[in-house]
Amino acid sequence: MVAFQIRSRVRCLTLLLAGFATLAGCQSSSLEDMSAFGDSAKTVEDDSAVAFYKNDELITTGKLQFQEKNYGKSYAIYKRAVTVFPQDPAAWLGFAASSDMIGRFDTSDRAYLQLSRMIGNTPVYYNNIGYSHLLRGELPKARRYFLKAYELDPTNETTARNLELMKNSVNVAQR
Repeated sequence: MVAFQIRSRVRCLTLLLAGFATLAGCQSSSLEDMSAFGDSAKTVEDDSAVAFYKNDELITTGKLQFQEKNYGKSYAIYKRAVTVFPQDPAAWLGFAASSDMIGRFDTSDRAYLQLSRMIGNTPVYYNNIGYSHLLRGELPKARRYFLKAYELDPTNETTARNLELMKNSVNVAQR
């Protein structure tokens, strides 16, 4: 009986030592810094707080996503852009337009307030805020902003198209 207990303990110790020897062969000093993919956890860390960006990488990527009608993605990218470049009107314009397209009018209103301080009396500003009001269904306000943009630049094709869109929306019967 005593011999059986000794053999059982020796076997247990042998398995335990084999386990430690196996773990000692690992390159990692602890299991905590391993990712689910088998590489180090450092490779899957969130690096969104990195402060370095190419000059207009965020703006270019945001424009591309917006043109592809990926408004949620463009919203997220432009949101980051206005954080990184708070004095860039292009970042704020993209953020406002993306906010409008996903129906976040509270956010777009704040962006247009910021833009009014930067580029307030320009056709681009009036055209964009007019389109925002058009999306909300506020047609008289939209028309007023489009007309301001048109007064500043009568050759602007975008404003002319938006005024034509307004004319067509008034001609369509309300149901």
